[in-house]
Amino acid sequence: MSELELLERDLSRAVGRCVGDFDLLEDGDRVMVCLSGGKDSYTMLDLLERLRRRAPIRFELVAVHLDQGQPGYDGRPLREWLAASGHAHRILAEDTYSIVTSKLDAASTYCSLCSRLRRGVLYNAAEELGCTKIALGHHRDDALETLLLNLMFTGSIKSMPARLRSDDGRNVVIRPLLYCAEETIARYAALRGYPILPCDLCGSQEGLMRQQVKELLGELEARAPKARQSMLAALANVRASHLLDRTLVNVASDRPPASTDGARRLPLL
Repeated sequence: MSELELLERDLSRAVGRCVGDFDLLEDGDRVMVCLSGGKDSYTMLDLLERLRRRAPIRFELVAVHLDQGQPGYDGRPLREWLAASGHAHRILAEDTYSIVTSKLDAASTYCSLCSRLRRGVLYNAAEELGCTKIALGHHRDDALETLLLNLMFTGSIKSMPARLRSDDGRNVVIRPLLYCAEETIARYAALRGYPILPCDLCGSQEGLMRQQVKELLGELEARAPKARQSMLAALANVRASHLLDRTLVNVASDRPPASTDGARRLPLL
């Protein structure tokens, strides 16, 4: 078995487990596969198509790519790849780049606003296309980086769920690659020769905190070789009774959740 075949087998198994664990796909689904032009979304589309062909249920895939109007953008390689692969697809064009750059200065991080604008366009498109699910290409490392970012900067323990209904209730977002390691996806994408499109908006900014957290994860894994694997397992092994959220039932002591109204705060050390 070739390296490509081994990688495809391992990634397919990881996607299959994620789909099964969280019921990501159901009979009759029409899934919008968000295709950014990066290694992750290309891989997701191919693996979902592979799954679709052998799944015991029937579902459709439609790849959707959004041209956000970045300077120097050239989506031709992606469009040619889609045409050659035979995937059902739709290309959208919305100049979110001008909105982001008009509202933020060059020293600001564009990612948050850019992603919100992109999400709104895609949510509307999913409704117009009659899609029941929106598939995003976030993988294991994205989830772990988000966990650390929230721990360090927002004071919350949260990451990326495999399945989530959007705040407005219109869409169900799924992340089939959450059990897949970024390095495995990168190697698979390289062997497949996907025509990768660079991100000239946020990808060109230096010193992004997410990149620093990615480097931190690499340093942690240099000390503990299974750190990422263990952290992913931890996200599925939450002991709420051993945390400090007073809105949760304290299972250990069998006491009801404490009221947060006027409750004594923990001392600051």
